[in-house]
Amino acid sequence: MGTPPVRVCHVITRMILGGAQENTLHTCHGLQQRGWDVLLITGPPIGPEGELLSTVRRLGIPCAVVPALRRPIAPLRDARAFVELVRLLRWFGPAIVQTHSSKAGILGRFAARAANVPVIVHTIEGLPFHRYAPRALNAAYIRAERQAARVTDHIVCVARAMQDQAVRAGIRPRGGYSLIYSGLDVASHLRAAPLRAAARRRLGIAPADVVIGKVARLFDLKGHEFVIRALPAVLARCPQARCLFVGDGPLRIELARLAGQLGVAHRVSFAGLVSPEEVPATISAMDVLVHASLREGLPRVLVQGLLCEKPVVAFALDGAPEVILDGITGRLVEPESVQGLADALLEAVEHPEQALRMAREGRRRFAGRFSIDTMVHATEALYRDLLARRP
Repeated sequence: MGTPPVRVCHVITRMILGGAQENTLHTCHGLQQRGWDVLLITGPPIGPEGELLSTVRRLGIPCAVVPALRRPIAPLRDARAFVELVRLLRWFGPAIVQTHSSKAGILGRFAARAANVPVIVHTIEGLPFHRYAPRALNAAYIRAERQAARVTDHIVCVARAMQDQAVRAGIRPRGGYSLIYSGLDVASHLRAAPLRAAARRRLGIAPADVVIGKVARLFDLKGHEFVIRALPAVLARCPQARCLFVGDGPLRIELARLAGQLGVAHRVSFAGLVSPEEVPATISAMDVLVHASLREGLPRVLVQGLLCEKPVVAFALDGAPEVILDGITGRLVEPESVQGLADALLEAVEHPEQALRMAREGRRRFAGRFSIDTMVHATEALYRDLLARRP
């Protein structure tokens, strides 16, 4: 008889449309294809951002939904989630648990310890504490992360910036981290250019429109308001500019109201939810991709834009400078600078050949680093190394 497959369990708070969720989906599926026995544990995909749970089931990834595992802090409900996580982990008996996101990361690691899981790994796709949160809340999150780190064998970061921030916050000293970049379906982005005309027709974009696109949930700290505020200055010199927001969320009405107040509502479009499979074609419809988020790990959409050979403009924070090298693969802007954003966008639309050269350089540099296969291979190698260290 052959050796039975090694069991690994991934735990994440919600399988909504988002970067951390796509990474988790691709990792679970890739490990399963390589012979690992995989279980995904998640809470219900509550929210307007869209869901990936149906994709998990379509791909045949074993999945358990814990109804009490939800993003908002609620002590009694969180206690129920913890008990259910312990029960599921004892039942499945994994050799490795890998957690994602803040709530699942904290509850999941302590549950794994209670269930005597041999190897516990956590992934930092974005830290729960940040410069825009109340000081008391940040302090509470840092305390919780430090305590959870004590029961963690290893931490995976999707950006060097995440490791640096965790070390500075005293979560864990250097040495217990690995950098594993997000995995994308690179091929679908590389061949997206011929889809441009059909995508523009589907989105109602006129042939003369110069589309400045942003792909992100309509959510706090994603920075859509900065793009809208920069649009009047862009339109003053490029009247054919049009802003296209791809994604949905609770801020849609508020953002539409802001566009109306600034007199640019006629040049702002909301595409709504787009499935991950449709993102390459949607990006192909754009002329410039902008990402003005105030809090990220390493935004995968920056890489997606470069793979589609689109000029990229982004705020210079968190992991963005690891992909957008200012003046080389795109343009970086001081965070919250509306004027800086407008200037960078105008540079991209008024000097398209220069902007295209930077996009092509980004595509050349990063196509091999952000593939799904590269991410899964690195994860598998880490697992084998951690298991080999066990007594």
